[in-house]
Parts: sequence; structure tokens; C-alpha cells
Amino acid sequence: MILSLAELLTKDIRGKVIVFETDTVYGLGCLYDDSQAVRRIFQIKHREQQKSLALLSANTKQVELLVQNIELGRPYIERYWPGPLTLIFPKSDLVPNLVTGGRQTVGIRIPDSQVALSILTHFGPMAVTSLNISKEPPVVLFSEALKFESQVDYIVRGNDLSGEPSTVFELLTRQTLRQGAIRIE
Repeated sequence: MILSLAELLTKDIRGKVIVFETDTVYGLGCLYDDSQAVRRIFQIKHREQQKSLALLSANTKQVELLVQNIELGRPYIERYWPGPLTLIFPKSDLVPNLVTGGRQTVGIRIPDSQVALSILTHFGPMAVTSLNISKEPPVVLFSEALKFESQVDYIVRGNDLSGEPSTVFELLTRQTLRQGAIRIE
């Protein structure tokens, strides 16, 4: 079902998988603690379950609940969030192993997108991955996102996006795992 942002905010999304724009690419997401919906994301993407999903949050208060030692990331948070930087933290016990592929770490970011921030503020943190079939390029055009309509519950009407993915930075080792829109020296 294709909805406006306002229409989505009236729905109950427990058990649902939604498509929405972020500041980089279209995201495929669900509530982070909804194991049924998380499993559906893996099926839709044809993604191996040992590969983790990232979490998107609306603010640092949400992030603090999901990670251990937010202070590890404080300099990067203050400089780059909201924005296209995913930080890898040790996860808190609230983050299901299903989301992290069994790892004790979790990738998390606050996107610089009013649509995404509205959704995350209203519903809370979400497990999100790029909208695409694994190993294919992420969807950046709204018209391409519509091709997933039969597989997801809701698609939020959106714009065409730039497509540069977020940089992924591992805080414990201080390594860039994926170079994206932000360069960390």
C-alpha cells in the first residue's frame, strides 16, 4: 500500500515491513524488536541471516538505549549526526541477536532526512537496510521502490535520492568498514 507520511503515522506497524526514503537511499525497515518483521526483511532481500541489519534512530536518547558506552562515539556523533555515518558500537541487551547476525555489535545512525526522522520519532528505532535484493544496487528512485509493493506492507511516497551510502565506521578498532558519503581521517 502506498501512503503519505501522514497516513503512515496513523498506522500500527508492529509486524509490518515498510519502505521509506532516508538521506542516502530507500530503506527497508521495521521495528527493531519485531522478530517476525525482521525475518521478512531477510526474505525480501534474499539476505543471509548472519549479515546484520543497521538501526536507525531519531535521536541520541534512543541510541543510548541500544548501545553500550555511547561516549565511544560522542566525537563522531557531534560532528556527523544527523547524517550518512553508521557507527558500530557494542550493542545493549535490548538489541536482538537476529538483527545483528549474532554479533555483539550493532551499526546505528541518525539519518538527515525529515521523512525518516518523523517515522523514527513516532515509532521508535527501526532495523533498516537498503531497499534492494542482496548484491544489487540500492534503490534511489521512488519509481523503483514501487517494484517492491507486493512484498512489503507500506511504501511511503518519496523523492528520488542521491544514492551515496553511509560510511560505516567501527569505533573499537577505529576502522572504516565501508567508505561512503563521509570521510573520517
